[in-house]
Amino acid sequence: MFKRRDRLPIWQAVWQALWPRGGWKRAALYVKHRLRRLPDTPRKISRGIMVGVFTTFTPLYGLHFFLAAGLAVVVRGNVMAALLGTFFGNPLTYVPIAVVSLNLGHFMLGTELRGEVDENIFGKFFGAGHDLFWNSWYALVGEPVDWTATAIFWNDVFWPWTVGGLIPGIFTGIAAYTICLPLIEAYQRRRRGRIKRKLEEIRARAAARAAEKKAKGETNG
Repeated sequence: MFKRRDRLPIWQAVWQALWPRGGWKRAALYVKHRLRRLPDTPRKISRGIMVGVFTTFTPLYGLHFFLAAGLAVVVRGNVMAALLGTFFGNPLTYVPIAVVSLNLGHFMLGTELRGEVDENIFGKFFGAGHDLFWNSWYALVGEPVDWTATAIFWNDVFWPWTVGGLIPGIFTGIAAYTICLPLIEAYQRRRRGRIKRKLEEIRARAAARAAEKKAKGETNG
């Protein structure tokens, strides 16, 4: 029902994921609009945002939506808010998140970050993907497999990033919760106030019309 009639080419879908139509400013306004209209309590919405933001500090790219939804269920937060919270991770924040998480992770583990951050991420991400693809083929045809690149990726990128992303992810998630909770509460109070005033205006108009009809009826009588 909600699928596009004209399916986008793969390269265009990837480009729009990295740079949405209208830019990230418009995407941020869309997220803000959707968060305001979520039908849930401010605390549940804020908990959802918290775990969504936390998820962006994990190296599980491609699984952030699933992880955020699962964490939202665990903390009894709003699942849609958690999915929207993952937009905290975007091309403008990926590099700072990677730099902080990798450096902190290697520091906590007592290891060293070898080479530049982007070299570690992209080169070793692709190396692990290369291993996964070709070793799956080699296993099917009965040839020996080699997981050296995957081991390097695990030791140099994935595990340090996982460990190092916990602390900044928790603090940033708590900060998002602390900031969003009063804002959502204030917005919902204003919205309830507007709805109440509109209902009162409708009732007042209905009462005025009823009084007018009654007055006309008495005059005709």
